[in-house]
Amino acid sequence: MNSNEKMKVAIIGSGNIGTDLMIKVMRNSKHLEMGAMVGIDAGSDGLARAARLGVPITHEGINGLLNLPGFKDIRVVFDATSAGDHPKHNALLQPHGIKVIDLTPAAIGPYLVPVVNLEQHLDSSNVNMVTCGGQATIPVVAAVSRVAKVHYAEIVASISSKSAGPGTRANIDEFTETTSRAIETIGGATKGKAIIVLNPAEPPMMMRDSVFCLSEPCDQAAIEASVAQMVAEVQKYVAGYRLKQRVQFDVISPEQPLNIPGVGKISGLKTSVFLEVEGAAHYLPAYAGNLDIMTSAALACAERFAQHALSTAALEN
Repeated sequence: MNSNEKMKVAIIGSGNIGTDLMIKVMRNSKHLEMGAMVGIDAGSDGLARAARLGVPITHEGINGLLNLPGFKDIRVVFDATSAGDHPKHNALLQPHGIKVIDLTPAAIGPYLVPVVNLEQHLDSSNVNMVTCGGQATIPVVAAVSRVAKVHYAEIVASISSKSAGPGTRANIDEFTETTSRAIETIGGATKGKAIIVLNPAEPPMMMRDSVFCLSEPCDQAAIEASVAQMVAEVQKYVAGYRLKQRVQFDVISPEQPLNIPGVGKISGLKTSVFLEVEGAAHYLPAYAGNLDIMTSAALACAERFAQHALSTAALEN
């Protein structure tokens, strides 16, 4: 790649997430160019929209992508299908030296949350974007963890039922397991727990996330400042990400500890953070912040990967 060249990318999955991501690449990206949109439903709106925009398309899934004339130029593939399909897709793409960004809960590669650990995985061949709840809440857990040791962190992600498509509904178990593990491995909590709530309210509600951290006693002002700084960093790629109210604190005394199932009795400081995520409404409604934060985070990662490839090529030359 030279300084004026864009990295070609493909998206597997022509549903809501894949289509929103395509629009973001075409509207917002400085370093990426759509090379293909891949689906399995010839009549999907995502494929039709891609065709109208001049993006090469195939409705024959991963095999169709491998057989596209321009496949050899694609350097990054976003997988927006399902946890069950992703391992096959990854196995077929890796021999071609393609970097794979996984938007399913399959978690073949390392978990990645841009503001927390992107720089550690610039050379990884496959990275996992955790889940929408993970992208929204793990930055907060990490913000608390860099101030005090977090013994236990619990997150509750509430999303509109209308923004939960077939893929989300089919992967509920994977959502909770993947998010819980990432709260520990990226967020820094000793023990993590994740809960997702599909809210059928009308009109549809925006994504709301609650984060509860039980940590060692520490300076509350330092935690509040750390959380505020982290929120500002996330807002650089998810403009609708915000605190709903000030960070709340409760001191848990050793005489009256909280008894956490599977963890035991914990005392110290309880930090409660309440978030809202409003979508950019590029393709999806503004209430679908759960989908927007996934596509925005994936785009931020791919942009950084392209910058890294440019700088590496410059050094080699």
